[in-house]
Amino acid sequence: MSDLNPVAARRSFLKYTGALGAAATITTTLSACSGGPKSTTDTDGGGKGGGLDTLTAVIGYGNDGSWDPTQTASAFCMAANHHIYEGLLDTDPIDREPYAALATEIPKDLNATTWRFTLREGATWHDGKPVTADDVTFTFDRILDTKTTTLAQGFFAAWLKEVKKVDAKTVELVLKFPFPDGAPRLTLAKIMPKHVFGKPGGWDKATTGTAVGSGPYRMTAHNPKSNTTFAAYDKYNGPRKAAFKKMNWLTIVDAAPRVAKISGGSADAQIADNIPYANIDQLEKGGLKVEGGAGMNHMFLLFNTAHKPFDDVRVRQALHYAIDTEKMIEVALKGQGKAASSFLNEDNPTYRKAKTVYAYDPQKAKKLLKEAGVEDLTINLMAVNVSWIVDCLPTIKASWDAIGVKTDLDPQETTAVFTKLDQKKDFQVVAAASNPNQFGLDADLIMRYNYGPENLWMGYARWASKSEAKSLFKLMDQATREPDAAKKKEMTQEYIDVVAENAVIYPVVHNELVTAWNPKQLTGVRPQAYPGINVLQSKPAG
Repeated sequence: MSDLNPVAARRSFLKYTGALGAAATITTTLSACSGGPKSTTDTDGGGKGGGLDTLTAVIGYGNDGSWDPTQTASAFCMAANHHIYEGLLDTDPIDREPYAALATEIPKDLNATTWRFTLREGATWHDGKPVTADDVTFTFDRILDTKTTTLAQGFFAAWLKEVKKVDAKTVELVLKFPFPDGAPRLTLAKIMPKHVFGKPGGWDKATTGTAVGSGPYRMTAHNPKSNTTFAAYDKYNGPRKAAFKKMNWLTIVDAAPRVAKISGGSADAQIADNIPYANIDQLEKGGLKVEGGAGMNHMFLLFNTAHKPFDDVRVRQALHYAIDTEKMIEVALKGQGKAASSFLNEDNPTYRKAKTVYAYDPQKAKKLLKEAGVEDLTINLMAVNVSWIVDCLPTIKASWDAIGVKTDLDPQETTAVFTKLDQKKDFQVVAAASNPNQFGLDADLIMRYNYGPENLWMGYARWASKSEAKSLFKLMDQATREPDAAKKKEMTQEYIDVVAENAVIYPVVHNELVTAWNPKQLTGVRPQAYPGINVLQSKPAG
């Protein structure tokens, strides 16, 4: 990222290709978890805690979104699920290289159309029952079920035909065509116990906080809008064992109390994500390590194309052209951002500047609105209350007001926003944070997250039935199937131009995410360029 301020220049930012952020949460309901006592004072569990038995973390996103691994895009819940559940393969949180998790090894030939996996001997669920092939097929049947809309379906349905049980400990994945890029995606298919979630109402429990996995940490309590606690699972025999006896993850969306929890003499947390840029100097002077990375984290606008006049592409384009992005970057992001010149961030290996770039041009915005026959437009801009998004909203309002579009800002809790979207309530425009790098790095996956024909986002936008959308989906499928890497890249860049032109769901700015931690208490921290934390390779200092 260019033009960094002096504070950023002092920091060692990770080189990171890809994209994602505080993605949408799906539903909000209160429920305690199973798989552990409903107490925040749980002391069970193995793990060698050293001088720090309980890791306290501060997450800048809500914990009251969906906890269903096949469904969630909640930053908090996804990060936690990587500690609770396992895929057949999981991926390194930074370079996203796959490694064997529940499976014993990565298939030797990823260009084959059948991948066979043997489950790890002795793997058990957090309630002590063994992990079996039936659990694997149960999970993938859910993901591939065309009658059930899940977020994960968009990452698998295009290339994965079926998953078959060979015996109690062996499964086969049958692919529609060779697709080696599918291997790192298996971390998005967290294997779930059939005996828990296959019961009537099981998936509803998964949504509201029931979490029973086979990973190194088990959930011990879940308090929506407050905190979620974990204990090391003493029977875990997989590759990345728990280093802390217990963990307490606090959800603090507001920036000031989040920073206070990790700084000063009364600090009682060891690590926090989503650090405001204005606090970097303060935290570094206080002895904390502060690092981050430039990725695809971005603020986007989502338009309801069933609500006139947002069905008119000229109106959507006008509202993008009207935003003074440089002012937003300077004032709200303290220089730590870049105006979007593609759906992808500039560090992504598939990036190419889009044919349509929404540089600040209020006169062009007015011209487009006039051509669309739009006058006296009033917009209710519903937005998530993620702290840096809230900081950006005044610039949007000032920019739209300046072209004669009266704008009412309506920030709400993230779960409230997406519950309304799930319930198909009417809206005009939504501003929210996203970072598809939570799911992975490859452009095909990133674009399918927002523009998969059957996924939730297309449902929110009410756009999938439009002729422009159907043409886009065909181009996406052709690129997915293309075996030649160079040609696939070119095809992907071409359909991203279509996405840019239509601007149904499209980024305004890409920015950096920053993590802070106490190096006297923690080692092995690897800050992510997407929301949340992963401490499976961290341990107590000393």
